[in-house]
Amino acid sequence: MKRTEASYNGVLIVNKPEDFTSFDVVAKLRGILKERRIGHGGTLDPMATGVLPVFVGGATKAADLAAAQSKGYTAGFALGYATDTQDSTGTVTARADKRADTASVRAAVAAMQGEQMQLPPMYSAIQVDGKRLYDLARKGITVERKRRKIVLHECELLSFDEQTQCGTLRVVCSKGTYVRTICNDLGEALGTYATMTSLVRTSSGRYTLEQAHTLEQIAQAAEDGTVDELFLQTDSLFLQYPAVQLDKTGYQRMCNGAYIAPEHAAGMPDTRGQLCRVYYDNLFYMLGRVDKLQRGGLALFQQKRFR
Repeated sequence: MKRTEASYNGVLIVNKPEDFTSFDVVAKLRGILKERRIGHGGTLDPMATGVLPVFVGGATKAADLAAAQSKGYTAGFALGYATDTQDSTGTVTARADKRADTASVRAAVAAMQGEQMQLPPMYSAIQVDGKRLYDLARKGITVERKRRKIVLHECELLSFDEQTQCGTLRVVCSKGTYVRTICNDLGEALGTYATMTSLVRTSSGRYTLEQAHTLEQIAQAAEDGTVDELFLQTDSLFLQYPAVQLDKTGYQRMCNGAYIAPEHAAGMPDTRGQLCRVYYDNLFYMLGRVDKLQRGGLALFQQKRFR
């Protein structure tokens, strides 16, 4: 994390509190850090807690890349009733007396793993004809929605109490997945209803709950003058990619937006399409992409600059 003239540049992993929107967290941090350039890497519902990567300063350019990464969740659910929001904050719309045993629930959960087409809930921020679905839902309006391809990389039943008909799921899923809809669909698969009762995001890409700080901890660190220590560098989002070190000529070409020849980019892979972390003088500057030159041969091109 680099700081220049009282401005911050890096990634804060926030443990989002319940009843806060993701935007509430951003607004709170703008006040704490006295910094306007702040964005988050993936919306969490107000009832959810857990990992919310927050990007500050030049790192905000990486927020959309973080939002696109896979997320991990632990979700509580209850069988036997449905709500209009598909979670326990909503109004009950239906009930069923059918009960499920643990073996049936485990089998239904396992069958949900993999690629599927998910119908987004009405209470969501998706826009249809320029209107947010949740605004329409609050007016009692239901509109047709298009199913979207999602992937449940992992879907596991952690616990289930046959007496209370309540359980817990662990899910690792692709961008745009609604975990409350997964719970809803689980109920349908079991011939009953299901509602999500709790949600904790345990990971977002490479970032985990163990790395997260509460808003109170961040505020105290800012007051103590130690908040810099809580930041991760922007390149922490891209550690899965190889590192490339530029020489002075390569750095100058990068600044001019030109491609960089391999002799000026130490460690550049020879695989077309490979993304790389690009450094000069040990400072991270951009995400680069190895690609083919029109005249032949490979070079390093700018994918996204962060300075």
